[in-house]
Amino acid sequence: MTISFLATQVYCNVFAQCGCSIMKCLSDYLWQTLVPLIFFSFIWMLFRFLDEQKQKEDLIKQHTEMELKFLKSQINPHVLFNNLNTIYSYSIEKPTETPELILMLSDNLKHVLYDSNAQYVDLDKELQFLDNYIKFQKIRTEGVKQINYTTSITSNYLKIGPLLLITIIENAFKHSVLNSVISIEIIEENNLLKCTCINDFESKITDTTQFKIGLINLEKRLQLLYPEKHQLVIENSDKFKVVLTLHLV
Repeated sequence: MTISFLATQVYCNVFAQCGCSIMKCLSDYLWQTLVPLIFFSFIWMLFRFLDEQKQKEDLIKQHTEMELKFLKSQINPHVLFNNLNTIYSYSIEKPTETPELILMLSDNLKHVLYDSNAQYVDLDKELQFLDNYIKFQKIRTEGVKQINYTTSITSNYLKIGPLLLITIIENAFKHSVLNSVISIEIIEENNLLKCTCINDFESKITDTTQFKIGLINLEKRLQLLYPEKHQLVIENSDKFKVVLTLHLV
């Protein structure tokens, strides 16, 4: 800085011979040298800050994607193994119904292995996946459980996080008792989807913490996919009731 100031003095008095005072040279030095230096330093710091922010956002995004894949991998085997068990049973007891079940399983495998790799999937594809799953369950629980399943969708081209609703529905089948009723209702209106699932359970012999293992996993995924855009309510009085509300994209 001292060298720059002395150089300015030499230029003013020797080469330009302007006869400027020391204060005038100092003022010119500040405006012509320090101000641009401070300005470009600020620009450099700003770009560095933006670059660091982008790197942080990329790391958060990568972490989120990895966590979502891990959480989804915990769901997939349960769905597939249940369907395979149903096909195995009916290949022995009712072989004529096996081809249809295999076709349904093929569709569900495609959805789980390929479609669900996306962060969001078409709502109609997700509902078709649920329809197939519930058909499996109706066949498997015929005569021992009554299943009431209704859907009402008013909007087209909506998307939803894959394999979210199946956690609630599968939980109801897994923990409900024999000779009971399972009620499943999925309603969408004005991009607001509400899934209600109610099932009977034996409160005296059932550990309700088992109900909530999959639901804890579900809540983690909801926090990642629908932060502040979802509500998950769980009630376990005489019946076990789960209500999920989502603001769809």
